[in-house]
Amino acid sequence: MLNSWKPKVAGFAVAVAIFALPAIAGAQELELKRVMLSAGGVGYFEYEAQVEGNATLPLSVRLDQVDDVLKSIVVYDDEGVAGTIRLPGREPLAQIFRDLPFGPEALSSPVMLLNSLPGAQIRATGARQVEGRLVRVVPEEMALPDLGGVITRHRVSVMSAEGMQTFLFEDADSVIFTDPELRGQIDEALEAISAHRTRDRRTLEILSSGAGKRTVRVGYVVAAPLWKASYRLTVTDEKAEKARLQGWAVLENMSGQEWKDVELTIVSGNPVTFRQALYTAYYVHRPEIPVEVLGRVLPAPDTGAIDMKQLAEGEYDEEFRRSQRAMEPGVVGGMIAMDMAANVPEESMRLKQEGLATQAMAPPPPPGQARILAAASKEAATQVTFRVPYPVSVESGQSLLVPVIDREVPAQRVALYQPATHDRHPLASVRLTNDGETGLPPGVLTLYETGPGGASYVGDAQLSTLPTGDERLVSFALDQKALVDREIESTQVIGKGRIVRGVLELTYEQEQHTTYRLKAPAREAREILIEHPRMPGWKIVKPTEAEVELTDGMYRIRHKLEAGAKAEIEVVLTHPDLQTFALIGQRGNFYMAFAENGELDPKLKKAFAEMARLRDVVDGRQRRMQELEGERQRIHQEQKRIRDNLSRVPHGSDLQKRYLAKLDQQEDALEALLGEAEQTRLAMEQANKKLGDYIRGLDI
Repeated sequence: MLNSWKPKVAGFAVAVAIFALPAIAGAQELELKRVMLSAGGVGYFEYEAQVEGNATLPLSVRLDQVDDVLKSIVVYDDEGVAGTIRLPGREPLAQIFRDLPFGPEALSSPVMLLNSLPGAQIRATGARQVEGRLVRVVPEEMALPDLGGVITRHRVSVMSAEGMQTFLFEDADSVIFTDPELRGQIDEALEAISAHRTRDRRTLEILSSGAGKRTVRVGYVVAAPLWKASYRLTVTDEKAEKARLQGWAVLENMSGQEWKDVELTIVSGNPVTFRQALYTAYYVHRPEIPVEVLGRVLPAPDTGAIDMKQLAEGEYDEEFRRSQRAMEPGVVGGMIAMDMAANVPEESMRLKQEGLATQAMAPPPPPGQARILAAASKEAATQVTFRVPYPVSVESGQSLLVPVIDREVPAQRVALYQPATHDRHPLASVRLTNDGETGLPPGVLTLYETGPGGASYVGDAQLSTLPTGDERLVSFALDQKALVDREIESTQVIGKGRIVRGVLELTYEQEQHTTYRLKAPAREAREILIEHPRMPGWKIVKPTEAEVELTDGMYRIRHKLEAGAKAEIEVVLTHPDLQTFALIGQRGNFYMAFAENGELDPKLKKAFAEMARLRDVVDGRQRRMQELEGERQRIHQEQKRIRDNLSRVPHGSDLQKRYLAKLDQQEDALEALLGEAEQTRLAMEQANKKLGDYIRGLDI
């Protein structure tokens, strides 16, 4: 209790509230009354105590839960005032021994305690009395008589007024520390060890002040095993439109304490939960600044001086550089979502007993399934609560199966075809509709079928979260009587094209054709649901979107078959693929390819034919330019040969005259070639411009 703490121990307590209280009355017992388990992996535990006047309420929790308790603890006291909530530090023994002259290991044996306190005043009694300051305790091995072995004894050395004295510790009747303060410190350490014998628990002391008798409630949220839902679905014949659904909650009491007649509530939802190390001491890092010390003044010895006038030209700069190199470099310094505590009124913590459903569990014996006393359910914005309508008791470490749902729900038999599960047969499934007032949590489902011969097990399934008014398919077996065959083909065609600002835009329509061939059993009708994959960017065109159901990643296509009937269903998905081409600068075969493409609009084909014709004119001019250039290169080579020969023939000879005449003819030919080349270049530029203007002017 708070008023029994010693000052040094109390100094290590943790305060989590700021109220100062008057004198505290005796401690009261807190009794666990309510447990609420959340699907978020946490549990709310609420305790209750009857108090009168000021009271101290001790609450023991596991060490690994203290962070969560400090984060979420709440006190309800309508007539009184909640005060401080105190608990020992995370390492209380370490804190206590920090102020003692010995460590906890010294208390492991008397010899270690004595050796940890050299210099202490002791008094030993027995065959003789020795008193003085303790020096040291050393072990000695002594042989037993008659070769009986060796024993270890301990010799204690003491500095007394008569000098150094020794005695055997095992022969002394008593060894006493004569210093009262030291004896008190040893007693304090032993008391602390006794108080903290349970290492993995901490006791919180909750202070409450008030007058008169009243009820105080204390609650907190800590980690708890995830509770699981399991269902039993009982169907009759295939034409029945209802099925019996029973739901159970499987939970474990791992809290470390017995639940005795507690009010149990389980919560389905996905709340935000987290932990924070509130029970760990953190210190802010502070930079260390060196202490400025005014030491002795010690002038450096003089090494002489140089008269600047005596320095030769250029020596001053060199002297400066030497001084810079000699300088030393400088030093650069440099259950939130559960909201059970603060936001919910007290009466809602009791979860008013209204709207109790009559449900509970039993094996499904024919002809009728036993009723169960189920939990009262209530739906909130983000969760559904199920309150068990009777007190629950379960010991720590045990599991419990609690009924939560028992009602008839709309159910319809269907055959669900999932190619990824089986490519030939659909799955036997039941379409469940939640027509109740609250949603159903996810869980496993066992399906039974009743008939004239009794009940039989037909399979297991998984039920995902089922909000009120929604429906789910639960598949429990392979329907080997019904057959499905699937065939897939893919094509690509030009859907449309256009030319604008010199760019061709083509939209290719990719199509995926899937044909499903269905066959019902010879004597049984079937409603088959085909799950066809949805692909990003693809659109279903057959059947239309209005004729299918959309799920996460799937289209569901429904088709009914009479007994022995066959059917063929085609599913067509399309995906537009836009491609663009710059038309200016393309080759003639590019234009011709589109001009001859039968999938293009006739207007586009005609435009490409004209582009091909104009490009052919450009190509003709370009070919002529290449021919003229080739002829010019040939003449240049011939002139080079003639000039080389002229340098070797006699001046004024007939051969020289012949070469000169030849050069004259070639110069005339070059002038003609240059003239034609210029005309051809201009014609080619005009043809290119005409082609470009034509393309840029198109808007089809």
